[in-house]
Amino acid sequence: MGRSHASAPPASPAAAAAAPRQQARPARRLPGWAWLAPAAFFAYAAVFFLVPVGAILVEAFRGDDPTTGDPVWTGANVAAVLRDAYGASLLNSVELSLVTAVLGTVCGLVLAWAISATGSSALGQLVSSAAAVLANFGGLPLAFLFVAAIGNAGVLTGWLAGAGLPLPKNFLYSLPGVAVVYLYFLVPLMVLVITPALEGLKPQWREASDNLGGTVAQYWLHVAGPVLAPSLVGSLALLFCSSFSAYATAAALTNGTLAITPLAIASAVSGNVLVGQENVGYALALAMVVVVVPLTLLYQWTARRTARWLS
Repeated sequence: MGRSHASAPPASPAAAAAAPRQQARPARRLPGWAWLAPAAFFAYAAVFFLVPVGAILVEAFRGDDPTTGDPVWTGANVAAVLRDAYGASLLNSVELSLVTAVLGTVCGLVLAWAISATGSSALGQLVSSAAAVLANFGGLPLAFLFVAAIGNAGVLTGWLAGAGLPLPKNFLYSLPGVAVVYLYFLVPLMVLVITPALEGLKPQWREASDNLGGTVAQYWLHVAGPVLAPSLVGSLALLFCSSFSAYATAAALTNGTLAITPLAIASAVSGNVLVGQENVGYALALAMVVVVVPLTLLYQWTARRTARWLS
């Protein structure tokens, strides 16, 4: 005999109509003043970013007519950026930023890797805290620290001279000396940026490489290297921008006499070089924007790519 299967009684039309209403809840409407938050953000961005950049764009291409003195549009200011003293300042800034960015990236990567390899969470937290402080330590206090240490009459300068290893005179106030000072805050900044990427390397990847007979070099070349490459490129761009735009430390060390672009802008805008060179200062600022903005976008792109790799 076949067995009959019990079936549930059919739902009533009222219950069937009520089920969709219970599942589909009305969307929650935002209060009428919710637009204030994005409006405040865009207002802040406009005042502190768009307006200054717009002023730089306008003033960089303005000048005075030599006969009438009336304001005219000209490209002479931008052309002056690439020649003579201003061109030398821009070249010095690029060289200084490139050298310090590369050295800061290498030193920071080695330090962060050494800390992560120990596996000590307490040591890692201590180094991260110290790096967060030192990465934001600059300006006059940092300049005074190095003047007291390796200035012409500094403590370490005297010790090195007594040991037969004298520093060159005025070393601290030259481009190599400023590069040493910049590394004081660039290396900690690199540690802060690269540590999350190093912590994202999964131990299973190293175990899989070892099980397949891979060497340490092969692991870093084919596994860890490609994963860390976007983060390293972004960190290099970030350190370059930080060094390229640094002003207070170099100004305090050299009293504004070093030939780099931030100090050249200050001299041009304040009229310390030649009267009427203010618009050249705006053109120099425009050159800095042209250099920094693409590198900033590169850093943001690599940060998103690294997060996707390590997620």
